[in-house]
Formats: sequence, structure tokens, C-alpha cells
Amino acid sequence: MAPKPEIRASDGDRDKVAAALQEHMAEGRLTSDEFNERLELVYKSRTYGELQKLTEDLPHVDLNRLPSHVSERRPSTPQHNPGQAALKGAWGAWAVASGVNWVIWLIVSLTGSGFVYPWPLWVMGPWGVLLLMGSLFGSQHKNRGDGH
Repeated sequence: MAPKPEIRASDGDRDKVAAALQEHMAEGRLTSDEFNERLELVYKSRTYGELQKLTEDLPHVDLNRLPSHVSERRPSTPQHNPGQAALKGAWGAWAVASGVNWVIWLIVSLTGSGFVYPWPLWVMGPWGVLLLMGSLFGSQHKNRGDGH
């Protein structure tokens, strides 16, 4: 008996649907863009009904026979690695804040009299160094297997 559409789905259920979508992409039924769009929606889904809508136009795949963990063939996207997505967002915030500060500095420099110290360096420098260290060394912390 199929679960009712309003029943909440588990992480394992979402992983199984993601695996099914991956199989459909491997078979050529979905483009990589379609797969990525649906995969994003899979991990936002809360109920069986929402998950079912993502695969209703595809041939049935027995989700109970697929592993609950998506295989290694799955393309790497930010939705699969929350740490990588957060780091990408942090770099984006850094870039926007740095750009805004430089624009303000440029306006003040052009409208003021004399040289204006490049103070945006003090905003973007330390923040950028911390982000760089997180980018370079942050992934090694996950790979150590510290049991968390």
C-alpha cells in the first residue's frame, strides 16, 4: 500500500527519490539541468505527495530496491554538500560587500579633495583571508572522520 500523499517524507525517502532521478538521468530521460532542478526540489520536499510529483512523468522505479544513499555517480551540486554551499554563499557575500565598499570609496575619492586612504582593504582583507583558509582547509576537517 502506497503512503498517503500528505504523510511527511524522511531523509531516506528523499535520498531514494534522488537516486531514482539519477537513474533516469543516466538512462537519458532527464537532462542535467532537469535533474538539478528536480534534485533541488527533492531536498525541499516535505511530503510523499511532493516527492511523487517530481517523478510522476517518469517510468516507475521501485524505490525500495534502490539504496537510501545516492551513488557516487551523482553530479556534485551545492545541494549535496551543505558546507560547500555555505562557503560559496560566504564568498558571494564577501564579493558583494567588497564591491559596495569600493564603490563608496571611489565616489568619496572622486568627489573629495585629495587622496582618500583605501580603507576597503581593511574590510575585505581579513574577511577574505578567513574565507580563503576555510576554502583551503575546511574540507580536510570533514575528511578526517572525527565521528560527528
